[in-house]
Amino acid sequence: MEKAEKPRAGGSLIRGVVVKINAAQISDWQSFHAVFKRELGFPAFYGENMDAWIDCMTYLDDPNSGMTSFNLRPDELAILEISNTRSFKEKCPDQYEALIDCSAFVNSGDPKSGGSPILALTLIE
Repeated sequence: MEKAEKPRAGGSLIRGVVVKINAAQISDWQSFHAVFKRELGFPAFYGENMDAWIDCMTYLDDPNSGMTSFNLRPDELAILEISNTRSFKEKCPDQYEALIDCSAFVNSGDPKSGGSPILALTLIE
């Protein structure tokens, strides 16, 4: 994990925490959850399903939650840098699609609270 500032279209900067995920380590649902649990510091009681993944990711900006090993400041994003995505998409299409869909769900936030995105994916072949 590292703090980073990345350029955004229009010249502004994205501030965040970069978490590197090597998708070559993922071959099934069990390994998907093991990799994300390890890299993001999910708690011991993590349920190893996509509902639990969403729960943990949704609390990235809550320092009191204990759902991840790090937390975001209000002006930051969690930037998941996913490497080996081409082969990941080919060998684990369900997990790849779930990662994309569930990341979008996490970013949908609570419209009543004016929630803004907290998660960005960088997909590297």
